[in-house]
Amino acid sequence: MPELPEVETTRRGLAPHLDGRLLTAALVREPRLRWPVPDALPQLMVGGRLERVERRAKYLLFRFDRGCLIAHLGMSGSLRLVPEHTPWRTHDHVEFAFEGAPRLRYNDPRRFGSLHWVTDAPEDHFLLSGLGPEPLGAGFDGALLHRLARGRRVAVKAFVMDARIVVGVGNIYATEALFMAGIRPTRAAGQVGRARYDRLAEAIRTVLGRAVTMGGTTLRDFVGGDGKPGYFRQSLACYGRGGEPCVQCGQPLRSERLAQRATVFCPRCQR
Repeated sequence: MPELPEVETTRRGLAPHLDGRLLTAALVREPRLRWPVPDALPQLMVGGRLERVERRAKYLLFRFDRGCLIAHLGMSGSLRLVPEHTPWRTHDHVEFAFEGAPRLRYNDPRRFGSLHWVTDAPEDHFLLSGLGPEPLGAGFDGALLHRLARGRRVAVKAFVMDARIVVGVGNIYATEALFMAGIRPTRAAGQVGRARYDRLAEAIRTVLGRAVTMGGTTLRDFVGGDGKPGYFRQSLACYGRGGEPCVQCGQPLRSERLAQRATVFCPRCQR
């Protein structure tokens, strides 16, 4: 699933080409996504000017002068800029045409993504209203994590992956941040002290910031807005390396299942 860095990479790839452009046409070839694409979507959007492309958590917000399109890439979706008359691919479901810009196409083999048009504040939409702070923003730090973790028995990895606590910390990035902070992912969130949460918050910022800079993680289905895959996977220190030696101490990394997700950690370096 495209995570925060992948979505931010897509936003950065699209914005320079689309910000300020007039939408001249929209075509929905396959409306059956996770939530059906409204039949009236083209009529509602065409003629509007895209003011800017933003991101909230794993959602892209296309803010027009008449409303906002909230896009989620689901498990395998991508948004690509293609020249006019580019042949349609099998799973290209929606196309947007902007004046003086390439076509924007939404592709989603599994159709778990979604497109929502809203005229009210998008922050009040049911998909966004309950989200926690952005990990790369000013409202996120160790003090916040420590306060929200008080009395919590849930594993700290599941805690930081909860979008109500902080958005965008998916399995890969939680694994890497906990390794960097020296915290065992199975430890109860309420048993992690303030100083360690300070280290974890900084590690989350570092891991996500690095991933954004490098274009996200090379997941099988992910393609950025420029049509190129991300390249963060080659620098992962822990995720997907169960049984391999720890890069810090040489101890074999341990792999377990936690909340039905693969979890890798070093039994010596992470406490």
